[in-house]
Amino acid sequence: MKKIIFPKALKKGAKIAVISPAGAVDVSQLEKGIELIKSRGFEPVLGEHLYTKFANGYNYAGTEKERLSDINWALNDKEISAVWASRGGYGCQHLVQHLKLKNFTENPKWYIGYSDNTVIQSYLLKKGFASIHGQTMKTSSFGVTDESYDLIFDILKGKTLKYALQPNQFNKLGNIEGELIGGNLALIYALLGTPFSFDFKDKILFIEDIGENFYALDRMIMSLELAGVFKKIKGLIIGGMTNMGDEKENKSYEESFDEFAYKLISDRISKYKFPTVFGFPNGHIKDNRPLIIGGKVTMKIGDKVKIEF
Repeated sequence: MKKIIFPKALKKGAKIAVISPAGAVDVSQLEKGIELIKSRGFEPVLGEHLYTKFANGYNYAGTEKERLSDINWALNDKEISAVWASRGGYGCQHLVQHLKLKNFTENPKWYIGYSDNTVIQSYLLKKGFASIHGQTMKTSSFGVTDESYDLIFDILKGKTLKYALQPNQFNKLGNIEGELIGGNLALIYALLGTPFSFDFKDKILFIEDIGENFYALDRMIMSLELAGVFKKIKGLIIGGMTNMGDEKENKSYEESFDEFAYKLISDRISKYKFPTVFGFPNGHIKDNRPLIIGGKVTMKIGDKVKIEF
């Protein structure tokens, strides 16, 4: 098994690059997040094309060349100590074949993001580097919990994560330890069969998603089933499932943890015995607690649920 490399803790005054590898953002959407970085004693350094806009069937934060230029700069600049994505959306798949890690391997740094950034995090993990699956900069303007960011800064400072959760009716009891992989389900699904897909063997898989019709959610879970993913993993964590199905018909549409989505997933994995946690607070939700992709995680699932890195 490849040894996973974890970036060093950041010192006061360290520089954090803020880039837009996928969707476009406005200045007003990042003001609070950038001030958060400053308030914690770090220096935000803005990517050249952070606020660039390029409409091509989707509002991208610049052309593929422009976005690639920013991410390769951020990953490899020796003065940068962490890289924080402004948002997700769509576009990271354009970049993954052309990422360069020449200087990054000598000076590994935390990459922070979620949603479409799952693609980048899968790439980094295949190269042997851990990353933070947590809030992007844009979501700081959406009323997310302070803890969502506090815990990211804790990781940057070298602290460990410990979570205690309420039990869930769909949980499968058991104790397990392993390496955490995963992120946004739609991107895990999109990477299946490519050289950039996660290695699922003996891993603990995390999934979350937003805005999917229930049949589309089922299709993605079925694809993981048909690809043999559930035969390979030894644990599963399900995070936020929100804005699922039809807004007019789904009474739980605004809920962070859609009960029908959970039942659908639970039914599909019912024949498997691996320990499973439902309701982890990570995803496209206001209380988005960070996880470490590539981190060694211990899960204890019983009357109480504990997840520790």
